[in-house]
This record gives sequence, structure tokens and C-alpha cells, in this order.
Amino acid sequence: MKVIVIGAGVVGVTTAYYLARSGHQVTVVEKESEAATLASAGNAGLIAPGHSFAWASPSAPKELLRSLTVEDTALRVNPFKAPGMAIWGLRFLRECNAERATKNTLVKLRLAQYSQRMLNQIAADERIDYDDIHEGILYLYRDPKRFAAGIEKMKLVQEHGQKQDVLDADGVVEAEPMLGPVKHKLAGAIYGVTDSSGDSVMFTRKLQAVCEGMGTKFVFGQGVAKLAAGSGKVKAAMLDGGDSLDAEVFVLSAGVHSPRIARSVGVRLPIAPAKGYSATFPIKRNGGPQMRVGAVDEELLVAWCRIGDRLRMTSSAEFTGYETSYKEHDLRLIRKLAGDLLPDAAEYDSGTYRACNRPMTPDGPPILGPAGHDNFYINSGHGHMGFTMACGSSRIVADLIDGKKPEIPVAGLTLTSRP
Repeated sequence: MKVIVIGAGVVGVTTAYYLARSGHQVTVVEKESEAATLASAGNAGLIAPGHSFAWASPSAPKELLRSLTVEDTALRVNPFKAPGMAIWGLRFLRECNAERATKNTLVKLRLAQYSQRMLNQIAADERIDYDDIHEGILYLYRDPKRFAAGIEKMKLVQEHGQKQDVLDADGVVEAEPMLGPVKHKLAGAIYGVTDSSGDSVMFTRKLQAVCEGMGTKFVFGQGVAKLAAGSGKVKAAMLDGGDSLDAEVFVLSAGVHSPRIARSVGVRLPIAPAKGYSATFPIKRNGGPQMRVGAVDEELLVAWCRIGDRLRMTSSAEFTGYETSYKEHDLRLIRKLAGDLLPDAAEYDSGTYRACNRPMTPDGPPILGPAGHDNFYINSGHGHMGFTMACGSSRIVADLIDGKKPEIPVAGLTLTSRP
């Protein structure tokens, strides 16, 4: 079949890969000039099933209210910049109870675990090196009370197959010697032994080359303005320049732009943009120990890892509409973390910075599968876990298109299985 995939981030390209491997004639349409330039380029580089917790939790409303008066909160909302989020926000608040948070976390965890297996399989099958490191991820705590609460919180994912160890400060330094000089600042960590890290841009572009080798076409620099539908099917993708592309199947993987495109054929997607900030610095070569593992500071919610000879750091989820501007002040959490825990890790005067919007659903899991029309499929809404979930979600969508039963349950992932 002729298939059009809209979006060439890590999710769109992995979708194209599985469809091309099944023998379909695939065309990928992307408004940017190359693959993986937006959210896929600004992520933390972590493949982190161990951090699959839903953002909609009993503590989230308090955190959002605090963000109106306190600057250094990891989850923030600006009602003046994001005035159209009322319906999404109400759905988010509806999910902020313990029962729903647990259910949504387990849906995310199931997908993330499956996706990590698919990522490893693709990398092995196609011999893709993406600066991946398989040494685990540290979820760091500085306050003993928060550490104790974190140990209890992490039991949920441990009970569902996620291998994690509890480390005291000495154990943290054993896992990551670079943290030795700041050991006195640490209460301990939960060590996600099987979590990993890597460069999503490198992975995506190498997989793009594999897709092209199977006959997949990539159309860059032309976004999809709208879709045309009739008789229960999507007929064509209308491009910004006025051209149109027809196909038998359409897959929407356009991140935060997915709702706008889906509305053109009467499909409403509960996806909102959550802006995050990232910084990339050259690793400092000072003869000391080289960074081994990725990590997340559970106080500031700043994440980092080594990607080749660079240090990637990310912070914040800010609901400010669709803009992606940033000021020096917006990078304060990254600066604070670097000074607190990694003062000698990188050349902090030589960084590059960016802000990007991540496509968030109110409940947390992405939206996968058919939507509104017989030949229209969604693979979007992965939030801050796009790299972690991309391969698994794309395999699921490709299986659904081929009429195959996915290898894991899709309850909680499709539009029809959500409240």
C-alpha cells in the first residue's frame, strides 16, 4: 500500500521503518529541512522506562499552582501565554488522582519497556551506532525524606518488571565516579540498571538512510496544511505550497502540530505543547573519570547524559502555548544543577541552547492507532518520552495497519480506550 507518514522526528521515521520493512510504499512529509530537528533534537537522550510516571498525579495541581508565584518549579503554566488550554487542563486535573495516576503510569511503563526492546533490536539488525550507553540511569535524591518517598514510589515500576537498585551516597559514587566530589550533597539514588541513553538525532538520521535504502521517500521543507477526506477515508495531504499527495493510508506523527492537522478531517486530539529547555556542552577533558551513566535530579527534575563528547542537559515542562523562545533566565535550573553537582564535567561557557515543544496528552500515554477514518492512524503525544517510546509505538501502529495483533496490549493507548 501507499502510505504517507506526516512528521520526520524519531517517531515518524521509526514508523516509516516498520512500514517499509513490511513492504509498503512509504513517503514521509516533514515541514523542516531535515529529520529530527525539533523535539527529537532537544531531548535528554535518556531511554528511561524507569521514569515512566504519569505527570498527572495527586501532587501535580499543587505544583502548577506554586508555579504561578514560585519560579524554580519543574512543572509550570503561564495562563497568559496558554489561554486555550482550558479543556486540556480540565482533562489533566481529572487524571490527578492516585488510581488514575497508577493506571496511566503502568500503560506508559508497558509501552516503554517494549519500546526499549524494539530500539535495541533495530540497532542490532541495522547496525546503528547512536552513541548509546547501556550503563543505567541514576535517579538522584538530595533530601533524605524525599529519598524515602522516592523509594516507595519506585516500587510500582519494580513490581512490574523494572530492575532498580537502591543506592546510598557511596553506591552512587561507585556507579558514577564523577559524583565523588559532591557525595556529601547526596542522600542516595534509585539506580535504573537497565535504562540507557543515546543520541536520538543520530539514531533517527541513520534509520532514515535505512528507510531510503528500502525505497522510502522523504519530502522535506513542505508541511501539511490540511488533510482532505470523503466517504469515510482520508484522500490526500494538502501541502503548504499547494501540492497534494494521495495515498491509501495516512499516519500522523507531527508532534504538537498533530491536533491542527487532525482537526481538518474532524478528529480532535487532546495534545498540548509543553516547552522544555535543553543545553549541550563539550565534555571537559581534564584527565578525570569519564561520565558513565545518565541521571535525573529528582529535586530540580533536570536530566543529563553524555552523548559522545558532549553533555546534554534538559529541564522544565512549561505550558506557554506554541512559542519556543527562551531567555538566559529560563536556563537557570540547568545552570543551578551544573554548579551544584557537575561543576567540572563540561565547558559551560561553550554551550548551545534550545527550547522545544513536547506533545503532551492529559493522561500521559501517547495516542496510537486508528482515528475517525478507516485509513487514518495516529502516532503522537509522547511528551518528554519520545525517544523512549518511539520504536514500540511505531511497531504497534505498523502492526495495526497490517491487521496484526500488537505484541503488547493497546488498552489506554488508543483514542477509543481512553476516558
